[in-house]
Formats: sequence, C-alpha cells, structure tokens
Amino acid sequence: VQLQASGGGLVQAGDSLRLSCAASGRTLSSYAMGWFRQAPGKKREFVAGISWNGAYTIYADSVKGRFTTSKDNAKNTVYLQMNSLKPEDTAVYYCAADARYVTMSRIDYWGQGTLVTVSS
Repeated sequence: VQLQASGGGLVQAGDSLRLSCAASGRTLSSYAMGWFRQAPGKKREFVAGISWNGAYTIYADSVKGRFTTSKDNAKNTVYLQMNSLKPEDTAVYYCAADARYVTMSRIDYWGQGTLVTVSS
C-alpha cells in the first residue's frame, strides 16, 4: 500500500490550503485515516482523524475550527482542508491509515510527507 500526499506549498498567514492523500495498492475504505505533522525540531503530532465511513472526525485542539478532514472512499482519497493558516502550522504533513482507531493509535500505513510553509 502506498499513500501519496500532495498539496503542500508556501502560503501567507490567513490563507488556505487543501492537502490530499491518495491510496494505491489496495482500497482503504474500511480504514480510519488521519493526518500528522512534524515541525522542525519537534516531534510528530496528531492533527486530525476520520472514521472509515467519514461519520466521525477528531482534531487536535490547535487546529480545531480551522482544519477539516474528509474522505472519499470511491476515490480512495482523504483530504485536509486547512483554513486561517498560521506560521505555527508550518510543518511536514503526513497522512496515515489505521484499520482500527480513528485516534490513529495503531498506524498500519504511513504516507510520505508534504511540506506546508506559512509565512507571517
């Protein structure tokens, strides 16, 4: 299974970006999907998770109300819509798949990262 994240880039504070993560190799329609990020010099942290059917989502407090994750099982793709971006959102963003937990407690697959840089 390969998870391909895309959509990162350089934006200004207050702008929006949408990240995508497409899966290939097998369908992930039965998997919860999630997003993590890692800023320079910091540990990787959980950002958002979505249940296998998209009915349930959870977010880190730092992004709640600004980020929205969604899932299109027909396209085998998960999205992260990021609004009102802040410089502290600058990080490499990773997608992940977990067969059991929307909290991403036991990751089965990781995607490669996509860099998001937010300038002030």
